Formats: sequence, structure tokens, C-alpha cells
Amino acid sequence: MAFLLEQVQLDAFDLLYVLFCGSIAGLCRGFAGFGLSALVVTSLTLVLLPVEVVPIALLLEMISSLVMARMTWTAIHWGLLRWLCVGAAIGVPAGVFLLKVMPADPLRIAISLGVLIASILLFLGARFRVKESSSKNLSVGLVSGIANGAASLGGLPVAIYMMAAALPAEAVRATLNLYFLILDAYGTGTLFFAGLLDQVTIARALLLVVPVTLGIYLGNYIFQRSSANHYRYVVLILLMVLSISGLVKSFI
Repeated sequence: MAFLLEQVQLDAFDLLYVLFCGSIAGLCRGFAGFGLSALVVTSLTLVLLPVEVVPIALLLEMISSLVMARMTWTAIHWGLLRWLCVGAAIGVPAGVFLLKVMPADPLRIAISLGVLIASILLFLGARFRVKESSSKNLSVGLVSGIANGAASLGGLPVAIYMMAAALPAEAVRATLNLYFLILDAYGTGTLFFAGLLDQVTIARALLLVVPVTLGIYLGNYIFQRSSANHYRYVVLILLMVLSISGLVKSFI
């Protein structure tokens, strides 16, 4: 443990702050099935550089997905997941290409603003229910892949689509969980070959495993005792918060 604390290169105050943020991000992940990466990146960039935080977030997403797999496996919407992954496989390289030829901020603003407006309308009771289909699932996966490759916002389009399609809370959480495992495994492989997974990054991620895992179990406990309407409103509020965070990040 002492060796691990030496490797993270954080003072006592920053260490406590990082552990607290990890537990909150884990709680949201355990309850909603998403949000960990966005919360980790938004909060930890106050004490670490973005290039140091993104690899940590991806590693924690993969670990979180594995922790939650047993909790969610039976509720996965396999038909939706299959087409999301096909679309994302095409979209991620396209998003990376866009990132090379244009700034990430315009795309981040467009995605965040669209999700924010849709979340507010759904929260206020608007009924623009989407009927799920293979072509729509593929299209959402494509948009998600582009958003993830260009601006690390791949989860928001999928989450708002599932809310609009009025899928059961269990299916939303379970499908998002496995989708993130697949998507982030791909992203982590890219970071590995880019040389961004060094010893310090891995040590920081390992240090956060315990608070994130505890947060996940607490979030799952709350989810098991919540109604479908409660879940829906909490997820929509979380989507609003993450969208606003994306907008703020783009303009600062």
C-alpha cells in the first residue's frame, strides 16, 4: 500500500479529494449505469492534467463494468447492444479522424446542447417517444462512436435514446454497462499503443478501485429500492448535469 501511495504522486489533500470524487462517480455508475467517466474527468482535472485523467477514467470504466456484470447480466437488451456496437465500431475511427482535422469543442457543444434540450423536455413530460428499431440502434451507435472518438461523450447519445425509447430501467442500466465495457476496452487499447498507460496512471487507477467499487455497491443498493419513475428522473437530471459540464468545459 505504501508503494502504491508513493506512485500516485499526490499530496494528502489532493489524495482525499480524488478518493471522494471516485466514490461519488462510482455511486452514480452503480445507480444509473453510466456517468463515471464524465464525473471523473470533470472533477479530477481540477488537480491533474486532462491527459493524465482520461486513461484513469477508461480503466475505471472497464473495472466498473466487470464489477456490475453480475448485477446486470440478465437484463441486457442484446438486440440493442449488438447494433450499438456495430455503429460504434464505424463511428469511433470517424470521430478520431474528426478530432485530427477539427477542434473537439464544436462537436462537444453540439452533443451536450442536444442532450441537454432533450433531457429537459423529457423531464418536463414531453412525449416524443422513439420506437426502437435496428436501423435506429445502428444510427445511435454510429453517433455514439463519433462522439466518443472526438469528444469522449459516447454515453450521452445512447442514454438519451434509451430514455426516449422508454426502455425498462433494468435494461437501460444493464445494456449501458456492457456497452461501456466494449467501448472502453477499445479506447484503452488505443491509449496503450499511444504510450499513455504508464506506471503512475495505473497506480492512480488502482487506488480508486476501492472507493469506486464501494460507490457502485451503494448505487446498486439504492437502485434496487427505487421505482422506475425515480430512476428515470434521476437519470435525466444526471444527463442535464453532464451536458452542462460538457458545455462549461467547451467554453472555458
